[in-house]
Amino acid sequence: MKTTNFLTTVMIASTLFFVGCGPKDAAIQSAIQAKEAADVTVAVAKGDVTLTGEVADDAAKAKAEEIAKAEKGVKAVMNNLTVKPMMPVVIAGDADLMKNVADATKDFPSVKADVKDGVVTLTGELNKASLITLMQHLSALKPKKIENKLTIK
Repeated sequence: MKTTNFLTTVMIASTLFFVGCGPKDAAIQSAIQAKEAADVTVAVAKGDVTLTGEVADDAAKAKAEEIAKAEKGVKAVMNNLTVKPMMPVVIAGDADLMKNVADATKDFPSVKADVKDGVVTLTGELNKASLITLMQHLSALKPKKIENKLTIK
């Protein structure tokens, strides 16, 4: 009888020991969160990981899941991350662009600018120091493209 009680006690103690040896949910969560991007939230319950938040693209979403699955003690990963929608590119219309390009080039009398289908084509001469300023002004107008055919002095 004493042997049976002893063996039962040893089995219970062993079971508790091995159950207690596995990584705790809080430790798993901390380890994964430290490796994830700032926009990713990690929740762990009984070794099951849930990822939520918003990431830049599908590659970032897949990488976040890969990081979580690689952590010791993780049983399953539920990837509820969403991909941020892409911002549409705004291109100015020709009528507005022509007016604004004329204003931007008025300080550069040796530069001629033409606008067609959102593309600004520059011709003429300009010194190198003024080129940067002109290009910054024109880029701010949001043309589709700037074709620089200027001769730089």
